[in-house]
Amino acid sequence: MSSEQYALSHGLKKVGARPTLFKYIREAFSRIDFAYTLASYGNEATNAKSRLGSWWNILLPTIQASTYGLIFGLILGASKPDNFLPFLFTGVFLFGFFQGSFTNGASSIVNRSGLVRSLSFPRVLLPLSVIISQAIALIPQLLVLAVLLVVVQGFGSITFGWLMMVPLLAVMFIFNFGVAMVMARITVHVQDLSKLVPFFNRVLFYVSGVFFSLEKIFTDPDNIWGKLIQFNPIFDFLNLARGYLVHGYSVRPEEWISILIWSFGLAIFGLVFFWSAEESYGRED
Repeated sequence: MSSEQYALSHGLKKVGARPTLFKYIREAFSRIDFAYTLASYGNEATNAKSRLGSWWNILLPTIQASTYGLIFGLILGASKPDNFLPFLFTGVFLFGFFQGSFTNGASSIVNRSGLVRSLSFPRVLLPLSVIISQAIALIPQLLVLAVLLVVVQGFGSITFGWLMMVPLLAVMFIFNFGVAMVMARITVHVQDLSKLVPFFNRVLFYVSGVFFSLEKIFTDPDNIWGKLIQFNPIFDFLNLARGYLVHGYSVRPEEWISILIWSFGLAIFGLVFFWSAEESYGRED
C-alpha cells in the first residue's frame, strides 16, 4: 500500500482535491459573497489612481460610442440604421458588457495565481467575480443610455419594454459567465491564447451588429454572411435590447429561444468543463 492510499484509508483528504460537481456548486453558492467582494474591490482598484475614479466606467464607453457614431455614421451614410444614436449606444454598452467578461474572464485564474495557491475555495468564484464586476460597471452606463433614449425619443420611449431588460440582462449574465469559465480554463493551459483575445473581441464586434443594421447591409435575404451573423448569440442579445428600447425595432420570439439555449447550454458546459480541471489551477506544471 502506498503512502497516499494509506492516508486515504484513514480519512485524510488530498490537498486541493476536486469535490463532486454538486458539492462544488454548493460550496460556490455558500461563498458567493467572496466573489462579490472581489468584484467590488477590483472595480475600486482599477480606477483608484485616476482623478475621475469610477466615472471612467461611464466616460470610456460613452466616448467610445460617440466616436463610433461619428465615424460609422459618416462611413455608412444612407445605410446607417434608423434611430442611429440609440441603436448605436445600446449596442456599444451591451457589447462592452460581453467584451469585458470575455477579456477579464480569460485571465481570471492566471492573474490571481497567488490567491489560487494560497487559499482554498471553489475557483469558479474567480470568473464569477469578473462577471459581477462587469455587471456593476454596466449599471451607470444603463442610466446614461436611459437619459439618451429620453432625450432623443422623448418620454414616450419609457415603456414596459424597459422592464424586460431585467430578464434579458440576467440571461446575458449567465451567457457571459459560461464564456468566462470556458476561457478561464483554456487560458490556464494555453496562456498564449490571451494574446489573441483582443483579436477575437474585434472580430465579434464587427459581426454582432453593434453599429449596423443587418437588413440594410445585406439586402439579399439569402446572403450567406447575413445568415451566419444571425447564428451569433451576441447579435440576438443586441437585437432584443433594441426591440425593447429603440423606436422602430421589434422583438422576435425566436431570438429569446436562441439566447436561452446558448446561455444555459454554455453555462452548463462551462461549469463542467471548468470544474473538471479544478485540481490543476495554480500549479506550476
